[in-house]
Amino acid sequence: MKSNRYLSFIFIILSSLTLVACNDDDKSDNTSNPSINNTPPSSTAPNVPEYIISENYQLDQTYLSPNQDARQMMLVLHYTAIPLEETLRRFMSEEYAVSSHYLIPEQAQNSKFIVYNLVPDDKRAWHSGTSYWQGNRNLNPSSIGIEIVNLGFPETDELVPLMQRRWYPYASKQQIEVLAEVIKKIVNKYQITPSRIIGHSDIAPGRKFDPGPLFPWEQLYREHGIGAWYDDETVNFYRLYFPWKDDVQSLQSKLAAYGYDVPQNGIYDDDTKNAVSAFQMHFYPKKYDGIADVETIARLDALLEKYRGQQRPTL
Repeated sequence: MKSNRYLSFIFIILSSLTLVACNDDDKSDNTSNPSINNTPPSSTAPNVPEYIISENYQLDQTYLSPNQDARQMMLVLHYTAIPLEETLRRFMSEEYAVSSHYLIPEQAQNSKFIVYNLVPDDKRAWHSGTSYWQGNRNLNPSSIGIEIVNLGFPETDELVPLMQRRWYPYASKQQIEVLAEVIKKIVNKYQITPSRIIGHSDIAPGRKFDPGPLFPWEQLYREHGIGAWYDDETVNFYRLYFPWKDDVQSLQSKLAAYGYDVPQNGIYDDDTKNAVSAFQMHFYPKKYDGIADVETIARLDALLEKYRGQQRPTL
């Protein structure tokens, strides 16, 4: 009997020592590295993607680099060149390998205006192709594309000089008003700067001509504060005091500074002419023959000063 009591007493003492040792080990781990959190990872942790959660490691989001911006850096506007139904058919077919994030019809259907969101903003739509803008090449991964239903010009005008083509006007004021609202939401969400709201023709001069010379860039700027536009006073300053003097090297340098992909060789070649034409369709739609003149370059200088940090020359 005494022997049993003695064994029980020894067992209790040993158990107590074991518990004390376990508690000391836990405290020692936390003290030696106070940053360790022993709480098991939770799939509901804020700002942590589900697939990152693991029992094998912890994700530290304490150090967030300031060197970042949205992937959606550009907003590119297109016309469809084909009717709405055919556009939807092609965008929904793998055969054509083309898409856009948004599609704006010509007008309301059954008293309701439908905007088609065909690709989520965080996915890459296939809308820009071979392209360049402000140092960025192949813009599909870094841009949002909006297609606007407009036929462009008749197929029979394909080989006609640009200023002789019969461009189709945009269908309705409602179409442009809806487009403006969509653009505002995108620009506000991703903080896209004015000079990065551009046309397909800007990012692929000579290869693409949309949204065309009849697209209301100035109207979007003046009525909705969308996109880039020059100030008349600044244009007058450059036109009067610093008119362009047929310096091709200077022209190419200015176009490149604004964003266009243009050679810097001092030769007025086809690439340079196409870039000038694209600029004119956007900012000088009364003349888009690709031939630079004093007015074209004065508008370019005004835009460079307003949006790209060009210093105004002193008189």
